[in-house]
Amino acid sequence: MAWSAMKRRIALVPGAVPAALTGACAGIQSPLAPASDQAFALHDLLILMTAVCGLIYLLVIAGLVWSVLRARQHAKRAAAAPVDDSALDRSLIASAVIIVTGLTVLIFGSFLADRALLAARAEKAMMVRVTGHQWWWRIEYRNPATGRWVETANELHLPLGRTTRVELASNDVIHSFWVPNVSGKIDMIPGRRNMLDLTPRRSGWFRGACAEFCGAQHAHMALDVRVDDPVAFDAWLAGQAEAARKAQGPGEALFGLHCGSCHAVRGTPANGRAGPDLTHFAARRSIAAGTLPMTRGALQGWIAQPQALKPGTAMPAVPLRPAEADAVASYLAALR
Repeated sequence: MAWSAMKRRIALVPGAVPAALTGACAGIQSPLAPASDQAFALHDLLILMTAVCGLIYLLVIAGLVWSVLRARQHAKRAAAAPVDDSALDRSLIASAVIIVTGLTVLIFGSFLADRALLAARAEKAMMVRVTGHQWWWRIEYRNPATGRWVETANELHLPLGRTTRVELASNDVIHSFWVPNVSGKIDMIPGRRNMLDLTPRRSGWFRGACAEFCGAQHAHMALDVRVDDPVAFDAWLAGQAEAARKAQGPGEALFGLHCGSCHAVRGTPANGRAGPDLTHFAARRSIAAGTLPMTRGALQGWIAQPQALKPGTAMPAVPLRPAEADAVASYLAALR
């Protein structure tokens, strides 16, 4: 019944089948829609591998058909007739040449891709540190103007046309950093720091994710990525470096009392490091690493019942009365 219902739904939606077949070829989380130098290099290597392997597959199928037809011809001959193996010898030699040629092309393509991925290492790049936690991302930018580090969470901003050197680490288990449109996949291993260069060539929003199973909420460890022109990026980074604006009402005091030991809001007594920095929290697109959209209702639900929305997360349910929870939500919604 489920399959029948699915077929009826597909039939009722114009273009549903082409959209389903091509949905992975575009969008904000697809390696087939590259938006950086590194992603273009990996995309070209993917196309080359597909072409070479596809050609060899077709040749194997053609050889199989030829072998079947040749076997039928032999079966029709007299048993005493001599068998000419020269054609078989020539086909084996040709197969070996094709295989060696295909492997050579792939090795050369891999060399060119590796060289493209490392080409930016000689350039002066902005430093960004990304640390994986269960199940969120700590992100720190080194401000080129001041040399100081500016911390955010769960949202990575990149300047268009500039190289950003991302230093990757993990705070607990093995994670994997993957933003298909702008980078390849690289593991984040406890006790080790890996490096990844990103040189975006197309602005817009993209989506990353942890690509290594890291626990119960692995599927809810998304990463919003924004590529902006350099002027807009510099303005954004300067804004992120500023302290939070002074809030009106009791929300700030309640947040400091109940949440300040785990979260930091610069310019206030809240200076916890266990959870994400919330200084400009409301300017982000999502809550809890892509689990919920950034809306007032989702924010209130997250404050009231984080374990119901993301079971296993380190954030406990905060014992607040409805009026207090509303005040804290109002305070967080004003942190831009």
